[in-house]
Amino acid sequence: MILEHINLVIKDIPRALEFYQAAFPHWQVRGGGKSEWYGKPRNWIHFGDDYNYISFSDHGKRENRDLKGDQVGLAHFAYRVDNISALITRLESAGFEIAINGAQDSTQKSVYFIDPDGFEVEFVQYLTDIPSERNKY
Repeated sequence: MILEHINLVIKDIPRALEFYQAAFPHWQVRGGGKSEWYGKPRNWIHFGDDYNYISFSDHGKRENRDLKGDQVGLAHFAYRVDNISALITRLESAGFEIAINGAQDSTQKSVYFIDPDGFEVEFVQYLTDIPSERNKY
């Protein structure tokens, strides 16, 4: 089983796309439209490739959860990337700063950014294909 998509309620689709297009330059807007979500009007898009995507809906009104707090909610989501240095360069060039430097060892490198709507996004590059080394705790 593979995660196909996530659905994020955000405030501003173009602003979100600045971040995610920098992270994933090979992805594109697959489609979108207008609809209602539990009685609230929204614009929505699917941004991704032929197999995976992020669904964005722009009817968000409040701030995201305090990432340093203890509220129930999403802590972060992560993407595996092939070249973390290139990803960092693209995101920093687009005006986004590293929030947390993660693992930096012989098996993996990871970094965390906060997207424009306050979601923490981890990016990880594995430097080995051996599961026991990739999944060490």
